Amino acid sequence: MSAITTAHAIDTHHDDAQVKRIWKAFWVLLILTIIELALGLTIYNLDKAATPNETLILGIKGVICILTLAKAFYIISIFMHLGDEVRNFVLTLGIPATLFIWFIFVFIFDGNSFRNLRNTDAGSRPYIEQVQQQPAPAMKAGEKN
Repeated sequence: MSAITTAHAIDTHHDDAQVKRIWKAFWVLLILTIIELALGLTIYNLDKAATPNETLILGIKGVICILTLAKAFYIISIFMHLGDEVRNFVLTLGIPATLFIWFIFVFIFDGNSFRNLRNTDAGSRPYIEQVQQQPAPAMKAGEKN
């Protein structure tokens, strides 16, 4: 019996391209994260002011949301290899994901509306006035709030 040995050629060009692609993804994600952290610290410092500019803070929060979505799409494109796929397949996955994000916002809004209605006895004004007029129960000695 003769031992057959086969030598496989190592394709270093393809490996080098993949390594460069991963490093590029690392640097892009690092820069986006640093920008998000800087914007978060800016919001923190603006909130500490005596009269914070709510419009500016809301705008910065919007920019942070956009950068976060950009990072998510970049991660999906690179690490889940969706950027290499056919356009129809990407749309097949992207449209339901967009609808899922819409569902999240709708359920949060609906849940908040239900909470507000439940806490005000379905919005009836006399109930709110009745609750506001009731004195708070007195605390007994040794009780914690």
